[in-house]
Amino acid sequence: MLHCENLGRVAAGSIILAIANHINVAGFAASLKNSGAAGRASDPVAGVIWVTAAMALMSGIAIFAKHLFKFGLPPEQVMFFRNFSVLMLMTPLLYWRGADLVRSDQFGTYWVRALLSIVSMYAWFVALSLVPLGTITAISFLGPLFGTVFAALFLGEVIRARRILALAVGFLGAMIILRPGLEPISTGQLLALVSAIAHGLIGPLVKKLTTSDDADRVVFISHLLLTPMTLVCALPVWQMPTMEMVPYLIGMGLCAVFAHAALARGFAAADASLVFTFEFSRLPFAVTLAWVFFGEPTDIWTWVGAAVIFASAAYIVRREAQLKKMRGMVQPREYSDPLCLTPLRLKLAD
Repeated sequence: MLHCENLGRVAAGSIILAIANHINVAGFAASLKNSGAAGRASDPVAGVIWVTAAMALMSGIAIFAKHLFKFGLPPEQVMFFRNFSVLMLMTPLLYWRGADLVRSDQFGTYWVRALLSIVSMYAWFVALSLVPLGTITAISFLGPLFGTVFAALFLGEVIRARRILALAVGFLGAMIILRPGLEPISTGQLLALVSAIAHGLIGPLVKKLTTSDDADRVVFISHLLLTPMTLVCALPVWQMPTMEMVPYLIGMGLCAVFAHAALARGFAAADASLVFTFEFSRLPFAVTLAWVFFGEPTDIWTWVGAAVIFASAAYIVRREAQLKKMRGMVQPREYSDPLCLTPLRLKLAD
């Protein structure tokens, strides 16, 4: 076990060092702050940081959900509370934003995103109640393959050979963990695959939304639609939550709101195909938390796969940072405060 933990630390350290070597510390805070504004992709390093944070928080959602399953709460109801809590936690933004928070000319895309989200979430929550979190996370890495193709076909993104290689290497790492063919495919694994495909299609839609809507608007409108839709799914199996469930419901909501805000900022700051590459970072977070809270075993192959994934991520962030440096400075553009807590607008270089 000590050897596995050391391997995990080395793997995690490699990506941290790779990122740190290409970050201007003085400008890093400003880079993250500005990355949530609506507009074209501009900062791959900020995008990677946001997406990695989102993956850690999404692993937290899974841990809180598994606790709720232990209390007997059905997946449909957990799905509803996840969306409802995000909506409630984001409601204070209406104080600062007013009606502007729900104004958009992309509601058709929002509805498509909401429908795909329900498919992805429901399949994921049911799978979470049937199979270990590490297995679900490994299967979810198939999603970026679908999402990258979708981004190229419908968003017109140019996917370089190095990104394709990074995705392939990351997928190889996932397969080292999953080792398909050694065991029969279960219902939970099939549902995890359905969730991965739907999630892969959602990412490019979020990227499209962030071209004209800021990150907070994207998250708020999405959950404004999702909450009543998932309530309809939950009502037939409704159980009154007990007081001992409340901390887990709140924890799940906090993880969800910050995860989706971070993920939307990641899509706003970088191309969707680059964001998908770093979704692989969810694996070490997921398997570590599942072992700590539920004693789910983590074998050596899980850490070997994680090391392969991190090596892929470390390489691609180094390359993207180099390309950005080679492109040089571009014309300044306006940014609004991504959290929309102030009326300030800044002119900063991309």
